[in-house]
Amino acid sequence: MPVSIRRLIVALTLSCALVAGATACSSGGSSAIKDTAAVAAAATPSPSTTAEKQKLSKTRFVANASLAAGATYQWIVKPWKAGKFKKGAKGRKFALIKAGVAGAFAYNRLKAASRNAKGDPTLSKAIAPLTAGIEALKTLPAKLRKGKSTDSTVGSFDDIINQVKDAGKSAGANVTDKVPSGSQLTHG
Repeated sequence: MPVSIRRLIVALTLSCALVAGATACSSGGSSAIKDTAAVAAAATPSPSTTAEKQKLSKTRFVANASLAAGATYQWIVKPWKAGKFKKGAKGRKFALIKAGVAGAFAYNRLKAASRNAKGDPTLSKAIAPLTAGIEALKTLPAKLRKGKSTDSTVGSFDDIINQVKDAGKSAGANVTDKVPSGSQLTHG
């Protein structure tokens, strides 16, 4: 089987580049790695006051909770209300798969939001009672994908999202639905 010249040249160029890169990286030793780590640590911006830390925590909380709320409404609650999860419904399997992915995404973002809430005293007090409910959502995406007990599963997601919204509102962090893009949904 003849191999084209173009493929051979590309393969030779890539292998030479890899060998040269590996040789160049190994000559610097560990001091180069330490220098790079020191520069990266110095260049990382961090809030200096507790007020700045709290503001960033609240902002991150709102962003993560909004994405979770948007995904839940768009791909779980809305199709459920439209009857897409009922047996025999057209596009049921695809709707359930999307709902399962959205459920996993929402769980991931709610966990991140609860971690963010710990940086703000008011928000952490408001969200603390909801951590057990958020943790209970862990098994629900698999149930959605399989099409088991969709009514109670959708209800659980909707209830937790509404409780997180209310907790944020009581702490001065208004959460609104923000529908994530497809790439955000698949990459978490």
